Amino acid sequence: MDATTFSALAEPNRLQIVELLRDGPLAVGEIAERIELQQPQASKHLRVLSEAGLVEVHPVANRRIYKLRPEPLQELDTWLETFRRMWEERFDRLDLYLQALQNKDTKPGDLN
Repeated sequence: MDATTFSALAEPNRLQIVELLRDGPLAVGEIAERIELQQPQASKHLRVLSEAGLVEVHPVANRRIYKLRPEPLQELDTWLETFRRMWEERFDRLDLYLQALQNKDTKPGDLN
């Protein structure tokens, strides 16, 4: 897991660009318009995402088309799975504990 991925995704506009590209490739102008940025700002964010390996660019005539690369996101998901399981186990134990407390406080006459 590369810290560059986290760094690239930590900025809200870049995360929003990644979310846009989930639906398919887009030109830089379309991206800038959808997230309400000037084209040079969008280009800077796309450069960071490209350097992190999250997007790839394909020149088509005079346009640059950006496409999401799923591999770094899959690596991130694999890395996060360990933490996801840990938290699910902790929440399951907390749920059992709370149920036990609730059952302890319930008296036979309280069930009606």
